[in-house]
Amino acid sequence: MKTINDFNFKDKKALVRVDFNVPQDDQLKVTDNTRIAAVKPTVEKILKDGGSVILMTHLGRPKGEVKDEFSLKHIVDEVSTVLGQEVKFIDECIGEKAEKAASELKPGEILLLENVRFHSEEEKGDEGFAEQLSRLGDAYVNDAFGTAHRAHASTAVIAKFFPSTKFFGLLMDKELQAIDKVLKSGERPVTAILGGSKVSTKITIIENILPAIDHLIIGGGMAFTFIKALGGKVGNSLVEEDKLPLALEILGKAKEHKVKVYLPSDAIIAESFSNEVERKEADIYAIPEGWMGLDAGHKSRDQFNDVLLNSRTILWNGPIGVFEMSHFAGGTVALGDSIAEATRLGAFSLVGGGDSVAFVKQFGYADQVSYVSTGGGAMLESLEGLELPGVAAINN
Repeated sequence: MKTINDFNFKDKKALVRVDFNVPQDDQLKVTDNTRIAAVKPTVEKILKDGGSVILMTHLGRPKGEVKDEFSLKHIVDEVSTVLGQEVKFIDECIGEKAEKAASELKPGEILLLENVRFHSEEEKGDEGFAEQLSRLGDAYVNDAFGTAHRAHASTAVIAKFFPSTKFFGLLMDKELQAIDKVLKSGERPVTAILGGSKVSTKITIIENILPAIDHLIIGGGMAFTFIKALGGKVGNSLVEEDKLPLALEILGKAKEHKVKVYLPSDAIIAESFSNEVERKEADIYAIPEGWMGLDAGHKSRDQFNDVLLNSRTILWNGPIGVFEMSHFAGGTVALGDSIAEATRLGAFSLVGGGDSVAFVKQFGYADQVSYVSTGGGAMLESLEGLELPGVAAINN
């Protein structure tokens, strides 16, 4: 893998694709600058070499139209604050105005281009648009893991215009190494925890990771499809009826790969999907009619804890309860505690996927695990074994 550490950027203009698709409040102020902070090491390396940095990103879904609420002028102050120096801004990303701003950039300076998705050609992967972007820099750096699964002009197509000066940024490098650690080079035993609501969204991941793991913990809503397939009574719990044969097939494949599968043995149940209802604990194979499972029970939590404390590499994708409701967050909190403890004991832990990442940030676990992925869709496609267009463009 060619990273920016393989190149000296002295007197070079680095065109860096970042993912600053950050959340904003009603006043368009950035509410979470994690993605901006994540690329700071890449920017600092280029500037330290004596180069300059031209940042390009998308924000939101303007669908090829110029829309003020998606303008990067609203985030430039936050970018300046996080990167620790003034960031210049230009309200275009191609054309004479952008080319002039880029040509006038001095070593040590940073320029932020306007939202690349103001041009419909970006999402179409238009080669002409990519070529226009490429005129702005001497080297291309992809540090946008969150969009690496998109074959867009600025994430993949542009690389062909920099045959010998295209590199991964340090964030991309960390993301890819973390995934490699889980799928290939991690210390064993390797445990994967898959939660969330539906088996159907995780099938490909499960099939791809089985050869690489020793233990598979299945939790959340998707567990009930497995329990019902095994003959359990799950009441009104969420079940994908058409996926019952598939659940049994997955368990069969796990056995072939000598992967031990752990399903919850008990659940916190309620009569409706609400935080303010009566709840009780039940055997997960015997949930009464009219009741639904909304969290993992205490026996399950203890069982999962034992598995995790004996693991050396851990992948976590998906909560094991409806953590958004306080009365059904206990199982996922217990899981977070177990992963944090395993990490303290020396395990490598990777957390990825929207809900899991939201959980670790909200509940304060982000600095208690080894790595929190910045790319939901990109990470999931990597775990499915797909080559990401943004990665292939640098490697090939």
